[in-house]
Amino acid sequence: MERPENAIGSQYAPQQFAEENDRLGQCRASWTPTGLLPNAQTPVSVLAARPDMLSSGDRVRLNIAGDTDSLSRVYVIAANGSIALDGRYAVDLAGKSINEAERIIHQKLVAERLIRGLRNSVRLQLLELGGVSVAVRGAVFEPGMIRVGERTAETRGVNLNNGDSGDRNVSRSLTAALRAAGGIRPDADLSAVYLIRDGQWSRIDLSGAIYGDAIDDVALTSNDQIIVGSAECFNGDLVKPSQITAPGIRVYMSNLSRPASNNASSAIGRDATSLPYGTRLSQAMVAANCVGGSAMNAARKVVLMSRNPMNGKSVVIQRSVEKLVRQQDRDDRDPYLMPGDSLACYDSTAMNIRDVVSVIGETASPYFLFKNID
Repeated sequence: MERPENAIGSQYAPQQFAEENDRLGQCRASWTPTGLLPNAQTPVSVLAARPDMLSSGDRVRLNIAGDTDSLSRVYVIAANGSIALDGRYAVDLAGKSINEAERIIHQKLVAERLIRGLRNSVRLQLLELGGVSVAVRGAVFEPGMIRVGERTAETRGVNLNNGDSGDRNVSRSLTAALRAAGGIRPDADLSAVYLIRDGQWSRIDLSGAIYGDAIDDVALTSNDQIIVGSAECFNGDLVKPSQITAPGIRVYMSNLSRPASNNASSAIGRDATSLPYGTRLSQAMVAANCVGGSAMNAARKVVLMSRNPMNGKSVVIQRSVEKLVRQQDRDDRDPYLMPGDSLACYDSTAMNIRDVVSVIGETASPYFLFKNID
């Protein structure tokens, strides 16, 4: 008697997952994170309208009328968000626009009697937007503090020795931060992405990033917080490369069964294990050379070890290779692969259990893997 495979594998099989959601009351309604003050909500256009907000690591050029080398120079904003004028007078510029920073510097220099209070005697130019650290949590694969917008050696300091002013760091953006956090999970609620800055917050709809519509890809500044809501249900439309998902995933494969005696002879290399996000188990089986062979290999099985991205619980799925290739309803039984998944192919329990256990025994016990067999 065939065991109910989808009872274990439904976490990634869209049809069965939809049926489970029907039984549990559909997906969760949109939500607002706790701790956000209602009167602190601001339109996303207000945050997006300030792409030149300064952060630590940014480079600016200060020009003082009548000064050539004492105060007029290139400054790098320090980790605490300030620059030191004349090496002595600290001025906090983090979170300020160029115009605001210019006005603050002018006031400081006048107060310290370093310059006269003449109009247009101080000019501040933005040269380079550096990388920033932001916090990302919620329905992403790798939540935590993320560094985005770092410059390569080839692009760093390109405006330092000429008269150019202004910069656009395309990697210092909301979508770049989500990709750097491993991309959104399949349970993400893209209509409920929250950006929190200095106590103010906006709710942003990023659905267009998946479906080809325009989105508000807000430029980030240091210490921004991003929270991606979860609908607590699987959405197969989100499992594909996009602006906010990982373009590729790393999958660990083994084909230590006959007729292949090792992974090298199975042609399992880097290209086979670095797969596009959205790859299904059947496609990975082909990459691992699990499909095909003689009639003696018709009973070949594939074991997938995964982790439910919503609750972190381990999931072990076994499929018959022959059935997965031939059955017309394979989409209902063909799981999507998630980052870090492992799969192994073997011909039969009797012939190759020793080989399979030697490869994946540290991840799941043999009893759990083979207690239910097709």
